[in-house]
Amino acid sequence: MDEREKALRVELAACYRLVAHYGLDDLIYNHISVRLPDEPGHFLINPYGLFFSEINASCFVKIDHDGNKVEPSDHPVNRAGFVIHSAIHAGRADAHCVLHTHSEAATAVSALEKGLEPYSQFAMRYQGHTGYHDYEGVALELGERERLVRDLGTHHTLVLRNHGVLTVGRTVPEAFVLMHHFERAARIQLAVQAAAGGGACVVLPSPEITALASRQFNEQSGDILPAGMREWPAFIRMLDKIDPSYRD
Repeated sequence: MDEREKALRVELAACYRLVAHYGLDDLIYNHISVRLPDEPGHFLINPYGLFFSEINASCFVKIDHDGNKVEPSDHPVNRAGFVIHSAIHAGRADAHCVLHTHSEAATAVSALEKGLEPYSQFAMRYQGHTGYHDYEGVALELGERERLVRDLGTHHTLVLRNHGVLTVGRTVPEAFVLMHHFERAARIQLAVQAAAGGGACVVLPSPEITALASRQFNEQSGDILPAGMREWPAFIRMLDKIDPSYRD
């Protein structure tokens, strides 16, 4: 493989390890994929059966949008992972990385009628940039792909009702940081709602202010950079200290 693919594999493996490190994984389930820019229609996804903490750069399965392996691999691919990720990669030209989790707070918020609300600055990034997709059962049917793409629209985040959340990144770091901050926002929301249930008064900024904050994040106002751009080198330093085997 060329140097570009090798670098993408290392970056993707790092993303898996970070999801595990922050407790956003779900045993051997969930999936993160990355498009191969030099191979139209092909993307890398995790082998079905490994914990995210086991993933390394050499283990990925390369498949096409029809779920066919395009290189030999002894590993199977999660059917739901193929359905979800092939839909987004095929339907969004900017979907370089697609990250899907069942993280606890995000999944809890996915079951709330209003979804994620702007209780915190973390949450304001997602205002106007989050789609919602109703639960259709385990994502095994190819017909769901069209509706996933429709409900994601031009957003960078898709809440899968009663299921989890999905983020789309122009880079691997962007998809990861969007997921990380969504979970933080969801945890804060659940804590605020629990406090409100106990009688505490909740303060919310005006819609105009939360919309301003969303624009600042998503249009990179001031010194704000795209999600992940500043944080990623620090994440890599941390992983290299903890366990650099993700690079293998």
